[in-house]
Amino acid sequence: MSDRPNILHIFVDQQRWDTIAALGNPVIRTPNLDRLCREGVAFTSAYSPCPVCVPARASMVHGLEPHQTGYYENCCANNEIRVEELETFMHGLTAAGYRTHGVGKCHFMPDKDALRGFQTRLQQEGGNKLGCTKNDRGRARNDYTIWLESQGIGIDEDDAVGAGSEMYFIPQPCTLPAKYHPSQWVGDKSVEFLCEEARKNQPWYLFSSFLHPHPPFTPPYPWNHLYRAYDMPLPFVPQDSPTLWTYVNRVQNRYKGRSNGIDQNLFRCILAYYYACISFIDYQVGRLLETLEQTHQLDNTLVMFTGDHGDLMGDYDCVGKRSWLDASARVPMVVRQPGRFEGGRTCDTPVSLLDVAPTFLATGNGRINTHELPGVDLAEVATGTCGREMIFGQHAYTWPVNLAKSRYVPRYDDPLVEIAAVSSYMSLSNHWKYFYSAIDDREFLFDRQLDPRETRNRAGVPQHAETQQRMKAALIEHLRAGGETAGIEGDDWKRFPACRLEEDPDAAIFINQHEPDLSKFLPKEYLD
Repeated sequence: MSDRPNILHIFVDQQRWDTIAALGNPVIRTPNLDRLCREGVAFTSAYSPCPVCVPARASMVHGLEPHQTGYYENCCANNEIRVEELETFMHGLTAAGYRTHGVGKCHFMPDKDALRGFQTRLQQEGGNKLGCTKNDRGRARNDYTIWLESQGIGIDEDDAVGAGSEMYFIPQPCTLPAKYHPSQWVGDKSVEFLCEEARKNQPWYLFSSFLHPHPPFTPPYPWNHLYRAYDMPLPFVPQDSPTLWTYVNRVQNRYKGRSNGIDQNLFRCILAYYYACISFIDYQVGRLLETLEQTHQLDNTLVMFTGDHGDLMGDYDCVGKRSWLDASARVPMVVRQPGRFEGGRTCDTPVSLLDVAPTFLATGNGRINTHELPGVDLAEVATGTCGREMIFGQHAYTWPVNLAKSRYVPRYDDPLVEIAAVSSYMSLSNHWKYFYSAIDDREFLFDRQLDPRETRNRAGVPQHAETQQRMKAALIEHLRAGGETAGIEGDDWKRFPACRLEEDPDAAIFINQHEPDLSKFLPKEYLD
């Protein structure tokens, strides 16, 4: 066993920050995450630098902000940046002598098979809609589906993780038994790695990454019966919620089939299945901790649990991510390491996924050689020695290719201006959250102390004008220092034409799943 600490990095997709029992959720059951909270440090003001899957993950592994990776959405918007030439913290740990391995979803783009510093990876990415390699029947083919085939199961991975398309935001039990569920597979393969490495004298880094609780909401039987809809709280819909929407919220509601209103009973059922997915992941977390204990590695391992972003889940009458409201942008983050992160403490100082890379590199005495890191070691935050006042974020809605892009977002000859025209920018301190949506030409300001549930926008209130200007000026200066200036004009935001969504409720709906070639499966007479 190595003297240097191991690193177990448990990652989830689209899990909200407020879904851990020990941190105040009275409904959900998360005994193993509760244990991490009792034995480690819970960072209760952790945020995504961009509340979308690909850019959040790219920022985390490279330790860079979206404008530095070129990823603001689930595609690369700034093609002048070659992200494959930028090192990740996995490169740094590998160079420092660590055995680096990934299991599950990495969501690397454009090359889904890239290692990005890992020595080895086992993939379970989420199916055909992610552009996975296909077999001869058009089904996604990766390590998980190959394993399913070895078990005599030839199911499409899209169906294994839940039917998408019109069912994307409909709760549904997984079509496979629990032992074949993708979360169980990630847990199994992670346990196998931990047992193998226990016999070696080399420190390791394991990325144990779960696709769930990302929609569609598909816990396995009998976990889908763990929570009942009638026991779930209703979505949080404060008075005047539409005044807090951005254009992107409206588009997401539309293309996820929710612009005709939120069915509260349906959303209580969604929440029950969402919580079941989280509890099933918690069960896997328990298996990992138990394995570390049985192999005498737990006290020599930094364990971090966090995720890429949250989900509005009907709050504010909205669904999806891509929002700077806490339900979307705030993430769970708990770190356990004896002597460094311990004591069952909570820390409400703002932190970011950008801080993951410096934390792991400090743990493993590694370094990234291609760039400087804007984040900080979370140990400095936990001990109060950091001194950072604000964290920042940016999202640009460059993704709606499937929505006839030229109709729903503006087009410009300069790609950087095109990014700026659909960007939203955030600055956040202990007391205040400010964000600006260029696509709406609107500013938002929330008092995190007096209005922690974000019910009233203080932007434009004369008594808060000084605070609004201070948060705005800090954000603009931060962007200018990083060279992200296409959305700035002098000391103010550059104004772009506002976008409008068509009134037809079917306009902008799209299919969020690979569509199979039905000619390979159905008789010809049904397809004419």
